[in-house]
Parts: sequence; structure tokens; C-alpha cells
Amino acid sequence: MQIITTHINADFDTLASMLAAKKLYPDAKIVFPGSQDRTLRDFIIKSAGYMIDLEKAKNIDLKKVKRLILVDVRQKSRIGIFSELVDRGGVEIHIYDHHPSTDDDIKGDFEVVKPVGSTTTILTHILKERGIEITPDEATVFMLGIYEDTGSLLFPSTTEEDFTAAAYLLSKGANLSVVSSMLAKEITSVQIDLLHQLIKSMEKYNFGGIEVTVAECFSDEFIPDFAVIVQKMMAMEDLKVLLAIARMGDRVVVVGRSREKGVNIGELMNTIGGGGHPTAGSASVKSAHVEEIKERLLGYLREFTGAGKKARDMMFFPVKTVDYRATVHEASEILSRYNINATAVVDGDKVVGIISRQIIERARHHGLENLPVRDYMITEFETVSPDSSIEEITRIIIKNNQRFLPVLKDNKIVGAITRTDLLRFYGEMEILNNVDSESQELKRDLSQTLEKVLSPRILELLKRAGSIAESMSFTAYVVGGFVRDLLLGVENLDIDIVVEGEGIAFARNLAESYGARMKPHMKFGTARVIWPDGFSLDVATARLEYYQSPGALPTIERGSIKLDLYRRDFTINTLAIKLNPEGWGNIIDFFGGQKDLKERVIRVLHNLSFVEDPTRIFRAIRLSERLGFQISKHTLNLMKNAIKLELLDKVSGKRLFQELFHILEEDGYVECIRRLHQIDALRFLHRELRFNEEVERLFESIENVISWYELLYRKEVVNKSKIRFYALTDFLDVENLKEMLDCLEVMGSIRRNLFDEKLAAEEKRIQLEGMREISGSEIYNAMMPLSLEGQLFILAKTKEEKVRRAISYFFTRLKDLKTELTGKDLIRMGFREGPVIGRILRELLEARLNCEILSRSDEENYVRRYYGVDS
Repeated sequence: MQIITTHINADFDTLASMLAAKKLYPDAKIVFPGSQDRTLRDFIIKSAGYMIDLEKAKNIDLKKVKRLILVDVRQKSRIGIFSELVDRGGVEIHIYDHHPSTDDDIKGDFEVVKPVGSTTTILTHILKERGIEITPDEATVFMLGIYEDTGSLLFPSTTEEDFTAAAYLLSKGANLSVVSSMLAKEITSVQIDLLHQLIKSMEKYNFGGIEVTVAECFSDEFIPDFAVIVQKMMAMEDLKVLLAIARMGDRVVVVGRSREKGVNIGELMNTIGGGGHPTAGSASVKSAHVEEIKERLLGYLREFTGAGKKARDMMFFPVKTVDYRATVHEASEILSRYNINATAVVDGDKVVGIISRQIIERARHHGLENLPVRDYMITEFETVSPDSSIEEITRIIIKNNQRFLPVLKDNKIVGAITRTDLLRFYGEMEILNNVDSESQELKRDLSQTLEKVLSPRILELLKRAGSIAESMSFTAYVVGGFVRDLLLGVENLDIDIVVEGEGIAFARNLAESYGARMKPHMKFGTARVIWPDGFSLDVATARLEYYQSPGALPTIERGSIKLDLYRRDFTINTLAIKLNPEGWGNIIDFFGGQKDLKERVIRVLHNLSFVEDPTRIFRAIRLSERLGFQISKHTLNLMKNAIKLELLDKVSGKRLFQELFHILEEDGYVECIRRLHQIDALRFLHRELRFNEEVERLFESIENVISWYELLYRKEVVNKSKIRFYALTDFLDVENLKEMLDCLEVMGSIRRNLFDEKLAAEEKRIQLEGMREISGSEIYNAMMPLSLEGQLFILAKTKEEKVRRAISYFFTRLKDLKTELTGKDLIRMGFREGPVIGRILRELLEARLNCEILSRSDEENYVRRYYGVDS
């Protein structure tokens, strides 16, 4: 037996979620574990009874339940009698929920948990993705669920997914008139009395700059729809946070509402045995006193917020600053003299940047001590005032990873707060678990996402990798672009595994377990595992890198996963997922990669990133165009500074060539080239390279020709980067092109492809454009010696209509044309083997190309007419 159930005191979101789940589990029975909201109960009786086949909880034989499907809940304490099934063996548990995690959470065999406004949103998207049809009546109920839990899409907890789900339901016939009438609840005279009590008893408290209103009321008996009264009070009094506490008979009922991110109502209600989500929640406590519950709630708020502490209460002063004109060496002396790790850079009284000891040491290592500190200071930072709240300080330092926070008054620095100051204030690192719901991304569990998104082969591979690492007492992580694209919903089969341990030994065991082969690289502690079907992945030992000089290849030492991730180029590429069974699916995010993914920003990890590896300039632009992300202002400034220092001249030509071709492989390569031109980086490939309207027109013509060719569905595939290189270098003369390839260290077959074939194509273009008329055999003989890219390049570049027509005719009619007679046919006709056979076949082909011969009999007649049989 399968049952779908939810929490006690069900509302419209729970009803809608149960109905949606029924469409996913058609054989399951819908069962409420206890009472429902009165309005919901009336709705079921009057309007929705025909849609819902409800079972009573008392009629369910728990011993027969094999699958428990929970919607809008995952707390054992909130599902009534069905909590017995949680710890019983043989029961499969599926969970769909949008509430934050709690200590009481049930661990499901299958979970879909997302921080959206309602559980109905989650299930609506699943139904849409699976193509499961819904009726207008069902769409209306689902819309009720979303509208109720998101305050008609107005609560701060509402997400983009809630809007798109609502739009989809509207397209399926959801009736907003019904939704509006059901949610416009009228209150009774008894409820009006409770509302009056609440308003009269209002007390306001300030917690870290957040105003919280607490109100009380009393009734001898239980009054339904208390949440409706609280919602009306919120609107009437325009409150930000409201905690309404009611003594009703033998219990205390608490309903909370919040429009402030700094107060998570769901977590607050959890402290007294209730639950909810960040903006709304409730609890019902038996045999308790109102004052006791009130003090517990206020105590939690005091502890959480720091009891109204301000920046002035924790900042240090005076602050030793560095003048923006000071050199790196002078800044280093100041940090050393006062034994500080970071400080503010000032222009007069104005704070213009932040400099850290780590940045200084890296700059000195690269011989940059005589350059001004303004070139390497952090320029993207936030400041606070002495009256700023603890929540604002926590957000900046913990969530935004800003370790030094200037405190300004009248735009002058009066103090500063460091990460150490903040942690000392909170007593210990527990703050990392309590900032707000978004910060929980730091320790997100992606196991369900992996199960849902990855193919069975890749999922099994990653799990086996984790198990092998565990058996070797290692820790394995999948890292980098694979994780980035997983979070972006983009398929990426380029898998990189980093091992805290011996990477090559791990790779050997992984390869042996699959019957694959392993190719090690002993110097770097890396290996590639290659399967018989060609699939491969890379394994590396967790390592740190340092650079002996700007642009040099890195020196490698063994390190931890954190040090390994710190050596990477951009924050969005520093994400890792743990593969060991213990912690399987946990995301590792030391450097704010998830935040930058969400904000769609390319950001370097440290200010000397482009000094250490200037090719990251190319990668930043390439990633920005591929993902549609912005390069942060500070990162762009660092790129420009590296170009100003001519650091790309220190990079080997081979590495520059690789980066250029990676760009030319991208769909957005034209914009990449444009941006390299804008920041004056193209000259490092060759001083005469440029990007102007003429170049852009040639690129456009190239893409049109490639699209035309691909529509012909021919077997030969175009090497797009090769033909794009022809276009990029088209305005270089022969000597400059040769010089460019020399500087980029392009040799062997690649050089022949890019130099000899391009020159041959250009020679044929000039030849063809000089002809008055072009016969079939002439275009055939001109095109056939060229590569496909050379042929298409002529078509893209030529401005002569007769040449375009001839080349088009070549591809559509002539390229695959052959004679029907073969050498064997000619021998059977009486010809002896020798040069004559080839001469005859060439003449026949030329005649066919020029439409002088159309059939096999024409070919036979031609041979007899001009050669006879005894030749």
C-alpha cells in the first residue's frame, strides 16, 4: 500500500500538494494525519470533494504500508500516527517539501526539497517536466496552494519558480476568481475579539535593528483560523515581524509572520516544537504558559541577533591605513610593523580599497614591490556605519566573504571589523550555521540532484569512486566545471576528480575496477582513466601551486582540497562535491562560488591571479560569453592592469595559441574577439591583429556559410576553429602570418593546416575571381585539392556572385560526382592496363562535370568514338 500524507493542521498548499502527488503516484491513497484548517475543510466539502478520494487515517492498516509519500512536511513530530512508519523497516519514504532543514527531519529514500514559496510549486514543475496533463479544476486548486503560501506571490520568500509555476497553471485554466474568493476570508465576531486583544497588547522589541512585534490574546476554547487573524493584523498595522501568542483552552498557539530576512520564522517556531518556512510558521504547545513561551522566543531572538549590538560595539580603532600612492613594499612594512593582516587603502580621508598581507606577499614574490598598491588592492568592498546592525555585519563578512570591514562616519574611517572580531563576538563558529536560509548553501546536500540529473552510468561511476577512496582512507571530490554546470543545469561530461591522498594510486584502483586503462603523469600526481569506448576522466592529487615568476608554469606541492581549489582561476570553478559514502553529495564551497553563480559573475580568487597566470584573461572572457555572466568590475580592472604590465608577453606562445583556439571553438567567439580587442589583448597574439567592421562582416559571412553547409547534411564535419582562424588572420600578409605562427610556436601538420592551406585557398579565390566564366570542371579542379575549410573560406570571402554560384554548384552537384565506368569496365571493353585507363577516366569525369556526358551509354559511346576498342 502507498499513502500520501502531510502535516497536522493542513492548509491549501498541503491539499494542493497531495493532489499533485496523486498524479505522480496514481495508486496511492490520500490521508490527512489530523485536523485541517477550517476554510480548507469547508472547501473540500463544498467544492473539491469530487476530486479527492480521501481515506480516513483510522482505516489505514499501517502494517500494509510499503511507501510513505510526505508532502509539505519532513518532520517526524508533525505527521501524527504516520510517524510510526518512519523507523519501521521495509517502508520506502518519498519527500516533497519547501521548508528549511530541522533536527527532526526524516531522511527519505527519495527527496525533492527546494527553498521556494510553496510545495505545490515544486510538484507543478515536476508535472510540467513529465508532460502530465492537469485539468482546469486541478490547476485552480494548485494555484490556491501557491497563492496561500506566497501571499498571492507577494511574500519575500516568493521565488521565480513560484511565478513560473503560477503562469503555467494559468495557461492550464486556473480560475483566479475562485482563488481570490477562497483566500478572501471573512472573520467572525469571536475572531474580531481576539484581533482586538492582539492589537491592544502589542509590544515592540528591537533585535539588531530589526523590529519584532509580540502580541497576546486569550480564549477559553480553541478558535480556528487564528492565522487569518494574524495575517490581517500584519496588514492593518504594517508590521515587519509579528509573533502572535494565544492561550486557547489547554494549549498555547503561536503564529509568526516575517517580512525580514533576518528573522526566520520556521527556525523560530522549531524551537518550541512547531515549524514553517522563513516568512510564516506556527506551533501548538500543550500544558504551557504564555509567558514561558514568550520568553523562550525572545531568548532565542536575543541569542541569534546579538541583542541589538551595533558595529560600534565590536569595531576596533584607530585603524592604520595605507596611502593609495604607496608602493607594495611600503604597504608591506606597515602591515608588518603593526602586525595586521589587512587594512584600508585611502586617498586622503576617502577609503578606496582594501589590501591584505596575502596579496602583498604574492606581489613581492613576483618582484612587484615598487608598483603602487592601488594596482592590486581590492576595490569591490562594502562598508558599514557605527550604527549598522549585527545582521548587516554578518552578511558582509560571512556570506560575502569580506574579511576586513571598514566602519565609516561622514565618509571617514572611524574603525574596522574583521572576521576574527565577528567570530569572537559570537563565541564560536556556530554562526556559520545560523546566518540565514541562503547561507545554508555553504553546506548544501546535492545528493538528490545527482540522483535526479545524472545518467545511471555517471552516477554509478561517482559512487564507486567514493567507495574506492573510502577503502583507501582517502577523500575524493568531483570538482570544477562539472559541478558548476550541474548547478547551472548544463550537461558536462568533462569529469575531474581530486583526491586527498595519492591520486595515481586511486586512479589505478578505479581503472582496475572497470577494466579500463590508466595513463599517469608522475610529475604532477595526475592520471587519466580511459574506458574501452573512449570515455575518460581525470584524477588529480589535491595540491597547491605557486609561481616562480609571472606567466610561468606552476610549481606543485601536495595539499588539501581547500588549497587545491584556491589555486583555480575563478570562484565559480572552485566548487566541489564530496564522493565518499559519508557525506556523499555534500557541496564544498570555500570561496563563494555558489553566490557568484547565482549572481552570474566571473570573479578571480585573489588580486594576483592574472599576474601568476595571464592566460586567465582569455578564460575569463571565454567563460563570460559562454555562460552569459558579467566579469566583475574589480576582476576586469585586474585584467587591464596585467595587460598594462605586458604580462602576456611572459606566456609561452604555445599556451597563447591553445587559449586562442579554445575561444575560436566557442559559439560566442566573435564577442570574445571584440572584447580582447577592447582591452588591447589581441596584440599579444600579433601586433597587426585587429577587430573592425570588415573583420566582423567576414566572421558573419563565415557563420552563414557554415550554417548553409551543415544544412546540406554532408558527412564531412567542418573544423570551425580552423576556418575562423582564417578569418581572424585574413588581413595579415604572408610574412606577418608566418611571424604570428612562429611566435605562437605552431608547427607540423597544424601549421600546414593554418598556413599552407590558407595561402592555397587565397590563391584559388584570386584565380576564380579572374575568370570570366567558370565551367564545372574548372571549379571542380580548383576546389578538390583544398581542405573543406579552405573551400568554405573562399565561399565566405568572395564578393563575386559567379564564384559563389560555382562553389555552391560544386558542393550540391559536383563534389561527389563520379564516372559510371570503372577501370575494370574499360579492361572488359578491351583496353590494356596502363596510363591510358587513367587518362580515359579523367576525360570522362571532365565531360560529366561539364554536362557533355549524362549517362553510362554516353560514356561508352565517348570511349568508342575517341579510343576505339583496340587502343
